[in-house]
Amino acid sequence: MSQSNYRPTLAIKFASMQPPEASDSSALAGFAGNNAEVAIANNLLLYPGEPGEMLVQLENLGDRSLRWRLEIKIEGKENLHLDWCSWRQEAAEEIAPKQKVERTLCFTIPEDYFENQFALNGRSERLKINYETQVSVCAVYPEAQTERQVAYRVFHLCVRPSSSYLNFVPAIYREVDFMGRFLTIFEQAFDPAVQTIDVLWAYLDPLTAPEALLPFLANWVAWPIDRRWDIKQQRRLIRNAVELYHWHGTRRGLRFYLHLYTELPLDEDLPEAEKHISIEEVFARGFVMGQTLIGRDSMLGGGRPFHFIVRLRPEPDKQIDEGLVRNIIEREKPAFCTYELAIDRGVRPRSG
Repeated sequence: MSQSNYRPTLAIKFASMQPPEASDSSALAGFAGNNAEVAIANNLLLYPGEPGEMLVQLENLGDRSLRWRLEIKIEGKENLHLDWCSWRQEAAEEIAPKQKVERTLCFTIPEDYFENQFALNGRSERLKINYETQVSVCAVYPEAQTERQVAYRVFHLCVRPSSSYLNFVPAIYREVDFMGRFLTIFEQAFDPAVQTIDVLWAYLDPLTAPEALLPFLANWVAWPIDRRWDIKQQRRLIRNAVELYHWHGTRRGLRFYLHLYTELPLDEDLPEAEKHISIEEVFARGFVMGQTLIGRDSMLGGGRPFHFIVRLRPEPDKQIDEGLVRNIIEREKPAFCTYELAIDRGVRPRSG
């Protein structure tokens, strides 16, 4: 029964693990003395998606050991600390007389806090950015299976958008919370343009540019968009348009064009008859006056000069649009040339 008359004394102190400008009261610290400094220690600045820590110091001022348990509650959000605060205490801990213990409370605000605006509801017209957080310490009595609150303190969670613009203003302005929130308005307005400039090269590269920008890049190099090509193929075509122009009308240009569409290897080190994309030119002389041998170096009936044969050797399961391949050949070959197209499915070139 004597224990029920004993009232333990426990002191709580807070220490924010953030720089002084983390508090909206820090601007007054130089004018208000110690009271303002206490207010600063009782504030914790949080940026969405970035962890923030508050150091809690407990001191047992009594002359008996005490088993204690820490509870955290955030204003207006029932059980919100289960999501925002990582503090977990599996069992009560013991603190000896005149002893001090320190525990760190880690808080993390959702990264989309300001974009999602889940704090807005029918009863509130403004997004809440300051939350009162209650920290209470309960004394646990195992023999009586009871517990009693023996200490209670409050600090504030100040949710602010992160801003890099504060790094460009004098230190006295960085200490004013309003200035940080004011500059954030301009930062959020100009940030998309700044980010675009930082990665402008990616917008000008067809392989990484947004799909909506591809028609502009294609027009930039005078390349027609063919909807039969998928987006990946169109990106490769636009990126290599200048090289295709350079080799237009040649065997090399036609093979490279077919490579971009079919994704078949070029096999530069293999003989022509063994390549996945083979282009064979047919050289035959027609009727010749003078000394000649029929069937060897000449032929009757007129041949097909400037004729070539295109042979593709894809894997059996690879789909190739023959009509599109013929359009590619018609686009690349000289007007006076004739050609034949053969697609040998399942026939692999011999290894050299």
